[in-house]
Amino acid sequence: MKPAKYLIALSLTLAATAALADEVRVYNWSDYIDEALLEKFEKETGINLIYDVFDSNDVLETKLLAGSSGYDVVVPSASFLERQIKAGVFQPLDQSKLPNAQHLWDAIKERTEPYDPDNAYSVNYMWGTTGIGINVDKVAEVLGDDAPVDSLELVFNPKYMEKLAVCGVQFLDASAEIIPATLTYLGEDPNTQDTDIIAKTEPVLSAVRPYVQKFHSSEYINALANGEICVAFGYSGDILQARDRAAEAENGVNIAYNAPKEGAVMWFDQMAIPTDAPNPEAAHTFLNFMMDPQNMAAASNYVYYANGNLASQEFLEEDVINDTAIYPDAETMKALYPTIAWNPRTQRFVTRMWTRIKSGT
Repeated sequence: MKPAKYLIALSLTLAATAALADEVRVYNWSDYIDEALLEKFEKETGINLIYDVFDSNDVLETKLLAGSSGYDVVVPSASFLERQIKAGVFQPLDQSKLPNAQHLWDAIKERTEPYDPDNAYSVNYMWGTTGIGINVDKVAEVLGDDAPVDSLELVFNPKYMEKLAVCGVQFLDASAEIIPATLTYLGEDPNTQDTDIIAKTEPVLSAVRPYVQKFHSSEYINALANGEICVAFGYSGDILQARDRAAEAENGVNIAYNAPKEGAVMWFDQMAIPTDAPNPEAAHTFLNFMMDPQNMAAASNYVYYANGNLASQEFLEEDVINDTAIYPDAETMKALYPTIAWNPRTQRFVTRMWTRIKSGT
């Protein structure tokens, strides 16, 4: 017979293991899922879901590189995922546990493969563009009806930004989005690793910095919806969420989104499982749940972003699947470009420069 102390220890271990088996921890962007899906997951699987949110890739990356994040599923943008894979942050997916992967969209898998060869470590959650959200009436009032609302001129030319500051402008707090867009504005390669070329963006951004009310990756949604600002340079789906919140509130705020005609960043947010995930089994269950076409459609219908699940499209609401700001037409798709991760040296340079730009020093 085992000693009582051993039996107590064994009981505690089994209890901890059972608790772990019934729990999955997910770390995702804020305002990025229909909470009814979280309840549905728990009801269907019996697994307790702990769902936390973040507002920038940098916050997520800091946790992942430090190790022992405690999360089973995280959702980095593809350009960050690329270097995190190289750093050994993620574990390969067990495809035998993901039967719903059959519903994925080959056209999107082809675009995410440069970040994740063979799509071995991740599954697309959502994708979209980074562009310009405007309060149509306020911008017309300040700049006139011929304002360049579909051009990077609107946000990177001080002659426009100075006037727009009267009604409020906010930018994403995301160097990986803003720097490539600024390079595109300058006619440079948005994916350059040359720090001398990247340095050309600092005077452009510093010149408009006095007119940017705030750099934040989610607050501009409500600010735009409530009429507190008139321009946001941000994620397509966020701006469309703001448009719909304004419509629901019937507050008279008319919002539109434009992907810049010079070209727009096409980004991908990928679901992945950290190498040290406490419960990889439950993580796979969550990924497979999210790849169910109806579940992915519900997510897109809520957040107004396109997803990488082709079979989900039959379940999308008409104002999602037929909105070219969400699912761009073929001509617009040609002008979209993905971004690649900066190498460590370039990343350090960008981080320092971005800090200077935001602080205005």
